[in-house]
Amino acid sequence: MESALTAAEKVLAPLPELSPDVEEMYEDLHRHPELGFQEVRTAGIAARSLRACGYGVHEGVGGTGVVGLLRNGEGPVVLLRADMDGLPVAEDTGLDYAATDATGVREGRRVPVMHACGHDVHVACLVGAARLLARSRDHWSGTVVALFQPAEELGTGARAMVEDGLYERVPRPDAVLAQHVSPLAAGHAAYCPGESMAASDEVRITFHGVGGHGSRPEAANDPVLTAAAFVLRVQMVVSREIPARERAVLTVGSITAGEAANVIPETAEVALNVRSFDPAVRERILASVERIARAESDAAGAPRHPDVRHTGGFPLTRNDDVLMEKVNAALRARLGEDRVHEIGPVTGSEDVQYIADAAGAPLYYWWLGGWEPEEFLRAYRAGTADRDIPANHSPRFAPVRRPTLDTGVAAMAVAALSCLASAD
Repeated sequence: MESALTAAEKVLAPLPELSPDVEEMYEDLHRHPELGFQEVRTAGIAARSLRACGYGVHEGVGGTGVVGLLRNGEGPVVLLRADMDGLPVAEDTGLDYAATDATGVREGRRVPVMHACGHDVHVACLVGAARLLARSRDHWSGTVVALFQPAEELGTGARAMVEDGLYERVPRPDAVLAQHVSPLAAGHAAYCPGESMAASDEVRITFHGVGGHGSRPEAANDPVLTAAAFVLRVQMVVSREIPARERAVLTVGSITAGEAANVIPETAEVALNVRSFDPAVRERILASVERIARAESDAAGAPRHPDVRHTGGFPLTRNDDVLMEKVNAALRARLGEDRVHEIGPVTGSEDVQYIADAAGAPLYYWWLGGWEPEEFLRAYRAGTADRDIPANHSPRFAPVRRPTLDTGVAAMAVAALSCLASAD
């Protein structure tokens, strides 16, 4: 029986040979980003890559999702997930492979598109890891599921794949593994035990009024003023109703009302986002949002109560402690003890938890460093990393190719090996 480290060394031996192909794929994906449920080209690349190295492939799962299946004897089933979609962001990185001409359709209009969250890194790294595992079947036993998910940014892609019969096509996994590139030092990985990423809720509130001429507000009932009063008061929910020991964020991201400066409109709409780590805190915030919306409407003498709609969200991301420690041991063996770091919970959100929960499987989700190490270290020591290092969703988010890609391929491969059975 091989030791896990020896098996990992043998599995990773072809990585230098594969690295140029992974880098070329990454640059191509970065040049051609696609929005959620529009990832036709990206899905095709993933599917062809998996077939070329012996995976059985299911396409069109949950829209544009791709799932590869590689059976290799008895043993655990391990699901490796990468998300594929880009964001409606105009790129400003200056890269020679920037997506300066990429566009997509969102809400009926043409918008710029960029891989501003690094999903191109995820796809390229998973393809690389899948190839390494396919080439090294003498060193492990079990089943690998390579899943390329659409529409993570919309919070609906994982659920769409599950509801479209994901686990009728592939076996339910014993472990679900995923990684996300971040503005940390390349060559490093980071993790958070337990609740690692926030649940997210999007809420839209339509305030009703009575329209009229801007010169005669006394003859109307102004929903814009009601909405403005709501925006100010709702900011007090986290600071005055939620215990300081709890983590929560409430952000109003959109206010929409009227078409002309001299017309009081009939309605005003407010869109807000809530992030939380505790279900009881989440319920309390959402109840307070609705209470304040109704109260401001009543105070304004509005003709009817506001319409409050929950329009989307993400589940709480929870890392399984046992799986995390098993994988971290493999990551430390590969990257080095000083390159795997514990960090606190992140108020961003993810939908991969749906894939794990639907299978009743544990999840481990870690962060992959993607920034030039010396630049990051200087900013970190100066306490300016948050300001000086562009983060995910920035038009200037630009992970360095090396060692990010090699580290991401290796991390995903050794993580899978830590969960699969060793070959005799």
